[in-house]
Amino acid sequence: MLEVRGLNKSFGGLLAVADVSLRVTEGDIVALVGPNGAGKTTLFALVSGFLRPDGGTVTFAGQDVTGLAPHLVCARGLVRTFQVVQPFGRLSVRENIAVGAHLRFAERGEAMARAATVAQRVGMSHLLDRPAHALTVAARKRLELARALATEPRLLLLDEVMAGLNPTEMTEMIRIVRGIHDGGVTVFLIEHVMQAVASLAERVHVLNYGRLIAEGAPAEIARMPEVIEAYLGHGAAERMTAHAAGGSR
Repeated sequence: MLEVRGLNKSFGGLLAVADVSLRVTEGDIVALVGPNGAGKTTLFALVSGFLRPDGGTVTFAGQDVTGLAPHLVCARGLVRTFQVVQPFGRLSVRENIAVGAHLRFAERGEAMARAATVAQRVGMSHLLDRPAHALTVAARKRLELARALATEPRLLLLDEVMAGLNPTEMTEMIRIVRGIHDGGVTVFLIEHVMQAVASLAERVHVLNYGRLIAEGAPAEIARMPEVIEAYLGHGAAERMTAHAAGGSR
């Protein structure tokens, strides 16, 4: 469904994304992880049209969408959420979700009806008439997800949708994301919360300093020395191995 080949992006002298190639197959839940500043959000911006790559290609559903404007990429069914949630504060939850629905439904009544349906899917039916500025962090996260879902995506890019949630809220968000996937939407997510990655993702790509350094199932990548080093620093894998060996004696 999504194929990225040799993607590159620099900002001045900083190489943010370096020769990244990966694939997301229709029906999958795939995670992108890595330390802060690894280039994960930049990669999402390149894939979804918010940034133009310096090199490489992005193919979605068999069509080249490299550098295509975000609204055109969205119209094809590739939609992203944002790590920093910024709803239209003076609008209601219903109206915020309807903004996304207007991509598919020109009539206001149809968009509003779609908004109500989507709100039910993310557990926000009781908040439809509340102004967005009055929502909690967890509710704003759900609203961001709902607004993207209202565009009727085929592939949904989720940028740290679990960030800032407490354990109960996180469990509920995992359930919501899995429900969206079970409803036929392919999911590609950036996530720091490894509980969520392990619960949702079938495959994980690890990015560090703009480069893909590992790929595999969640349990596999957690044991890879290069991944441990990326998160915990040089020599960490060797120290952990030695500690484990000492503890087993």
